[in-house]
Amino acid sequence: MIVGALFLFGRLAELQIIKGNYFRTLAEENRIRNIPIVAARGEILARTGEVIVGNHTIKDDNEDGVINGWARDYLFGQVLGHITGYLGEASEGEVGKVDAKCPEKGPRRIGSWVGRSGLEEEYNCVLRGWDGEELIEVDSQGRKIRSLGQKDPKPGENIQTTIDIGLQKKVAEVFKGVTGAVVATDANGQILVLYSSPSFDPNVFVKGDKQSLKKRGGLLLDKSLPLFNRAIGGTYHPGSIFKIITATAGLEEGRIDRDYTYEDTGSIRVNEFTYANWYFTQYGGTEGKIGLERAIARSTDTFFYKLGEIVGPGALADWARKFGLDGKTKIDLPGEVANLVPSPEWKERVKGEPWFLGNTYHMAIGQGDLALSPIAVHSIVLAVAANGKVCRPHFVLSEEADCQDIGIKRETLEEIKKGMVGVCSAGGTAYPFFDFEPQAACKTGTAETSEKDKTHAWFTVMAPADFPEIVLTVLVEKGGEGSSVAAPLAREILDYWRGN
Repeated sequence: MIVGALFLFGRLAELQIIKGNYFRTLAEENRIRNIPIVAARGEILARTGEVIVGNHTIKDDNEDGVINGWARDYLFGQVLGHITGYLGEASEGEVGKVDAKCPEKGPRRIGSWVGRSGLEEEYNCVLRGWDGEELIEVDSQGRKIRSLGQKDPKPGENIQTTIDIGLQKKVAEVFKGVTGAVVATDANGQILVLYSSPSFDPNVFVKGDKQSLKKRGGLLLDKSLPLFNRAIGGTYHPGSIFKIITATAGLEEGRIDRDYTYEDTGSIRVNEFTYANWYFTQYGGTEGKIGLERAIARSTDTFFYKLGEIVGPGALADWARKFGLDGKTKIDLPGEVANLVPSPEWKERVKGEPWFLGNTYHMAIGQGDLALSPIAVHSIVLAVAANGKVCRPHFVLSEEADCQDIGIKRETLEEIKKGMVGVCSAGGTAYPFFDFEPQAACKTGTAETSEKDKTHAWFTVMAPADFPEIVLTVLVEKGGEGSSVAAPLAREILDYWRGN
């Protein structure tokens, strides 16, 4: 009994005296917990201040209504899906790591939200706030007894965008059931509209209910690719809109002047190959003797075949690069694809083949290996609207215009604008715009695809023609002809713009 008592006394002394501090610390750590308080993300606003992405609070089941967190609200759903993007929970590989762009905001926590596309991803650091924390005392069951202190969270910054929400909604309405893309900017590159159809509702990615989970799975399996942003991620032959580049190259390189004329007989024959004009192919008609202005207005392929031959592929590629078509526009959205401007050197290097005259003909009218995104095609006409300046398209209203003068002479721009006004006038190819006021400057485009009898329909317009307030580009994927398919949609959109 004495030995047993000594043993118990020794064990008690060890626990209370020798290891007392250790066990006291463990008890304190179990009693006091650090609870993170997630900061609300900044709101995303339209150009006139309307909230397009906001938050709503999530409260505890306690009667005191303590805020437990925030949830994201995409107030316009699929109308702005590709612009706003969506949020996703931090992955296992992201948890515990800091964002290199904003290390001061600390490591990502389990359950925290990260921007996955659109503005949510591009401006994740701006929108993300500084998380707070609360020290609480809990009982042995882990239930809160009392609060010991709190560090309040700091919400993220708001972003006011350049988006015209009324015009964006109209575009979504017009493009219901249509596959394609629409871009509209002012003459300095401020984006008024960017829409890719079909679109998606970002709300399904931040809700955990069964219906949202089902819709999320459906988006991933949908063969129409609603998550694919065609406006910046798709590449297409630009068709006749590229003739603006060909015309610029001809005038700026001094290979033609405003008095140059060409006799259209309907087609050009090179050895065993025939290169026909669309008017001859469809209606058996010829244009006769025409100059540059008329050739743009009528989109005469044979004129531009010959002009491309006169200018040469090197100059065509050089001027395409000057317009910024050989890379990316650097729009402030993730996922922009690089464009492809072919050249004899490129073809030899990549395909191991020589460049033929037919390649020049195809390039001169926006076909062949030329592949551009809709935002890049839009930048061609935007440069004309900006009087020879290439402007980076952007979404943040406070951002200054980023425009680079590419050295096009005023006389060249005047000739091209005259031709584009002719497109929208009687006798031009954009007949839906013949009676549009104010006077607009347009260009239609019909681009061949890998599928027989399937063509992409393009249309681009700036209005008013003299001092453009809006530049609009419409693509209907595999939709038909630009004049009969894309132009009427653009007219409906601009009718709304004119009325507002």
